[in-house]
Amino acid sequence: MKQEIYNLSAAELISLYKTKKLSPVEVTKSIIQRINTIDKKINSYVFVDEEKAIEQSKESEKRWITNSPKGKLDGVPTSIKDLLLTKGWPTLRGSKTIDKSADWDEDAPVTARLKEAGAVLLGKTTTPEFGHRGTTQSPLTGVTRNPWNLDCTSGGSSGGSSSAVASGMGPLSIGTDGGGSVRIPCSFSGLFGIKPTFGKIPAWPLSPYGTIANLGPMARSVLDGAMLFSVISSPDWRDWHADTQMDSDFISRLSEGIRGKKIAYCPDFGMTYAMKPNVIQPDVSKTVKNTVKLLEDSGAEVDQIEIKWASDPKKAFHILWTSGAAFLSRGFSDKQRGLLDPVFRDFCKIGSQHSLFDRLEAEASRGSNGTIINKFFQKYDYIVGPTMPTTAFLADKLVPEGWGDDLFSWTPFTYPFNMTCHPAATVNCGFADGLPIGFHIIAKTNLDGDAFVCAAAVEQAVSLLDQWPNI
Repeated sequence: MKQEIYNLSAAELISLYKTKKLSPVEVTKSIIQRINTIDKKINSYVFVDEEKAIEQSKESEKRWITNSPKGKLDGVPTSIKDLLLTKGWPTLRGSKTIDKSADWDEDAPVTARLKEAGAVLLGKTTTPEFGHRGTTQSPLTGVTRNPWNLDCTSGGSSGGSSSAVASGMGPLSIGTDGGGSVRIPCSFSGLFGIKPTFGKIPAWPLSPYGTIANLGPMARSVLDGAMLFSVISSPDWRDWHADTQMDSDFISRLSEGIRGKKIAYCPDFGMTYAMKPNVIQPDVSKTVKNTVKLLEDSGAEVDQIEIKWASDPKKAFHILWTSGAAFLSRGFSDKQRGLLDPVFRDFCKIGSQHSLFDRLEAEASRGSNGTIINKFFQKYDYIVGPTMPTTAFLADKLVPEGWGDDLFSWTPFTYPFNMTCHPAATVNCGFADGLPIGFHIIAKTNLDGDAFVCAAAVEQAVSLLDQWPNI
């Protein structure tokens, strides 16, 4: 395949900027042209600010000419999920309830860090309304599609970001993950993504979903993801949860490998009950198992384990998630409620009926289940398995064909680790009928760098980075 500009990774772009073989202006114009050519088929972007992006690229070019880049991502085209504040741009959150003409005069911490690092901000990517589900359709922007098969969903709720990166409409994007919303679309789109240890990447304003909500990098390669992570994880005083002590620069560790590491392989993360009567897609199970064997061949010690949760993660997550929706919408007028996505409106209604004791019981469940996972980490370095039980399904559907109408049935492997706060990454490990399959990696709390190292080992073992969708 000819090496088009859109095929280049963030790391490759930085290398080419350093040697003056490529300029940020040339790259930005090429990526904008790519967006204008294919995004009408995919619907990744809410909007693109071409003028501002080219202006930023010209400033970056001046810095590279004098060998004085602002940071690790200077001149790299990057998109931001439309749940995150960006000064001068509206943040509509996939909803018709948001006033587009409001004063948009604040940057979220991650936006500020990107600007400080010199990234070229392209625009905002699509999300379901308020990021409430694992597929990307909204009353505001319609249906977002998967570059690997335009009939299929990109997943969600960061589906616009995943489709943009997977199709070459910018090598980097920022997503959010409250129950899998980085990992689900990365799995469906063949990308690397991570839900970090809670508090690792600063967030402001605080999410109505509380401490299950996270922000995370989305990229085609683990190296690009690490570069982005190292920038956006710098602390911000506005987030009172943000950890100011942890090292976030894992780039030098990515070649460590996993020789001698102890890996616990769990084919269903103890969540088969949450899918019933459905089962994991056989191609997914087979591909993930083969990937585990590759890690074993690379020198890891692997045991197959069973996880027996202390209490029901699905029940607790459902309470916290719908309560968060109700809290978010508590001040809405009748007119605003009438504009809501019917599914989100139902979540709000259900959430408003939970008692204080329901909430406290759900929070207690998080603690007991977190202890269960921590116990495994007394013996193992990683817990691994599938990111999703299926590959991507039809783009206009909310659940896979034959799975009924339970929106929480087909995402059982992601939200438990939002509940326990452990870092959880996904990396592409293969394909089934042309659709990507994600490999899920759980690491010890605060050891996010370990998740990157294992993901890099998988990436090297399966050698899929040269695979691109044919759009």
